[in-house]
Amino acid sequence: MSFLDNLEDNLKALESQEERDPEKRKRDLEARETEREAALLLAPYVETLKNGPFTHRLLSAARTIGHGLRIFVDIVWIGTTLRLEARGRRLELRPTPTGIQAVYFANGQELSAGPLDLSASPEDLIRSWLQS
Repeated sequence: MSFLDNLEDNLKALESQEERDPEKRKRDLEARETEREAALLLAPYVETLKNGPFTHRLLSAARTIGHGLRIFVDIVWIGTTLRLEARGRRLELRPTPTGIQAVYFANGQELSAGPLDLSASPEDLIRSWLQS
């Protein structure tokens, strides 16, 4: 038997042993359940962020105000996070189990974070972010 055949057999044996390990299966099941519970807690805020009227007004304001200031605002969704970038500044809106968090960055460094008030004016948020 060659070295590679022997190595392949050993790897298959380890994989099958790992699959039969009840402790590992239990840990995997618990991890999946934890992820599922976290996703369920985030779900209403993710839906609000993706499809709510605040977000639509925010994106329109970013485009309009950015154009008026001659600043290109790059808008991208990364998973459940909405990221706006302009001239070395970044604003991320992240759903959390307690609401939506606004996180401000400048030159890659986190400056501040706080809860986002969805009843506030998105235009004011964009204006203060772009002019800071």
